[in-house]
Amino acid sequence: MTKQNTEQLEPTLSNPFQKKQNKQFTVPGAIVGEPGLYEKSLEAGWNLQQRPHVAAGTKAIMRQHQKNRMTIWERIQCLTDGPFTVFYQNWGPNLDGASLVTGLIQVNGRDVAVYGHDFTVRAGSMDATNGKKLARLFELAAKRKIPVVGLNDSAGAYIPAGVGGLDGYADAFTALRKISGVVPSIMCMFGFNAGGGSYLPRQGSFLIQPNETFFGLTGPGVVKSVLGEDVTPDELGGPKVHSQSGVTDFVVPDEVAALRKVRELLNYLPSHSGELAPVQASSDPLSRKTWDIDILLKQAFNSPTGFNTPIDISILIQQLCDHGDFLEIQPERARNTITALGRMGGNVVGFVANNSAVASGQIDVDAAYKNARFIRFCNLYNIPIIFLEDTTGFLPGREQESRGIVQAGRAMLDAIVDLRTPRFLVLVRNAFGGAYASYNNYPTGADFVVALPTTRVAVMGPAGVEYVYKDELRKIRQSAKTKVVQEAEAQRAAGMSENEALETATGLVNDWVKAEEQLLAQRYERELMNPNEALSLGSISQIVMPSDLRQVLGEQMAFCLRHYTPEPMGGVQREFH
Repeated sequence: MTKQNTEQLEPTLSNPFQKKQNKQFTVPGAIVGEPGLYEKSLEAGWNLQQRPHVAAGTKAIMRQHQKNRMTIWERIQCLTDGPFTVFYQNWGPNLDGASLVTGLIQVNGRDVAVYGHDFTVRAGSMDATNGKKLARLFELAAKRKIPVVGLNDSAGAYIPAGVGGLDGYADAFTALRKISGVVPSIMCMFGFNAGGGSYLPRQGSFLIQPNETFFGLTGPGVVKSVLGEDVTPDELGGPKVHSQSGVTDFVVPDEVAALRKVRELLNYLPSHSGELAPVQASSDPLSRKTWDIDILLKQAFNSPTGFNTPIDISILIQQLCDHGDFLEIQPERARNTITALGRMGGNVVGFVANNSAVASGQIDVDAAYKNARFIRFCNLYNIPIIFLEDTTGFLPGREQESRGIVQAGRAMLDAIVDLRTPRFLVLVRNAFGGAYASYNNYPTGADFVVALPTTRVAVMGPAGVEYVYKDELRKIRQSAKTKVVQEAEAQRAAGMSENEALETATGLVNDWVKAEEQLLAQRYERELMNPNEALSLGSISQIVMPSDLRQVLGEQMAFCLRHYTPEPMGGVQREFH
């Protein structure tokens, strides 16, 4: 056997048959001559143009694909309508600035500023150079009044850059904060992000996280070394964790789904705070009858549990929206409330709705903050809101008080009081106590308040019977002892033994007490738990039949928007507190 046969062949990713294509720099119609200094300058410029696209090399791209991740260029191509412009192609002597791409693309025909980390270069880390580059992009977006999309895939600050990497993040933090409330921003979290790579995108308006990704303050390794805790990336900063806390607004299966969600979300958003969201012509007439709301309420309230039957409020939202299409925000968090964007008559409308299918629609800490965040965003970007109320009130208890339910409720109430866009309230069923008082009624600034015939407005729910009819209840319960004695004597006279007579008498009297209490409860519902008093006081504009709800709300909303001037809010207003 020869030595040549014993040598191990090493695998290679280069194609030996591929011929290098040289770029020809010629002018059509010009006489062809030998290339000179001019052509060499053009060639050098061409190589600089192409360098960001090819510098990663085949191996780095394959490693990215093996992790089920796209490269930054593939992500941009998937997101944009067509060709795109790359800004600031700076590559310093030590690759400074190379790990971040910034540019201008078009999505659904609209200009969008986009940035993305190139994980194939320095793991997408941030140095001082690309921090300034990112800040300039944010400033450009605010100046030209276009949305921002971030494609985040970064290991954080570039450690060899020292404090320069931290300064880079500080530049980006400051610039993104200053455009908050000026132009909307949508952030996608790809791969494994830590440190500043997590802080920066959460400053955006909305955050989208695919499955099998991580972002957080630190990674599991640091947590293990500092705290001694064994935790997986998914348990520490995966989609299940962040979607429940409200850090993540949307969880999607993969990167392609995330980019599609960006396109879907942009359809509902204005480009800046000085305009309305784009109107989209619809073939769904405003006069369409919403019979499915009738069917839902009939089946629910005619069931054995009556007016205590839970209902899924998302069915009402679906019926109100054009063609039943709407986009729910934070769908996996605080399901007792629903926040969503939809359209009525082509106009974008926000929905804030109590969902009695979960925890009776009670407002807890998470629901209050979820509502406040969404209302604040709609207020900044001229999006009208329809509130659908069906709640028994704020959730009481030690656990809620210890988490600050008073503070959370105040944040929601502040957001409602500050709301300047057209805003309606629909009383679907329950509207009790402080929940009614703080949920966009006329005193807090509502433009239009209507109620379905199923509405029950009261200071307290069914428990209020104990206060309203306390004297009657006291008499009934006090007379029970006397009735037991009298009934026991009658049973003994009928031939029963002492024990049998007492047991039978007690059962009969208990049944009588329950029947009397039920009569008072029915009287309470009939006299107080209805929309009559609210209608007589002007707290409600009108009673609307369920089948007419879309038409009434849609026509009134169109009227309000015809007389609403979209403009930025006075003074500095941010999307987050």
